Amino acid sequence: MAVQQNKVSTSRRNNRRSHDSLVAANPNECTNCGELKRPHHICAACGHYDNNEIVALAEEVDMEDDAA
Repeated sequence: MAVQQNKVSTSRRNNRRSHDSLVAANPNECTNCGELKRPHHICAACGHYDNNEIVALAEEVDMEDDAA
């Protein structure tokens, strides 16, 4: 079992942990619809990436009309 030989000061311990913090998200606006999206990802709202439609979204279906 490893046992430390000398006490690690709080300053040295905290310097080691300085890179462990979380980084806030960096959302961008979609150029097509204006919704916030992650950089370099397809927009979830409209399916566009770099002004090209990548994913064609299906029209919303009204469940009351289809139930018949």
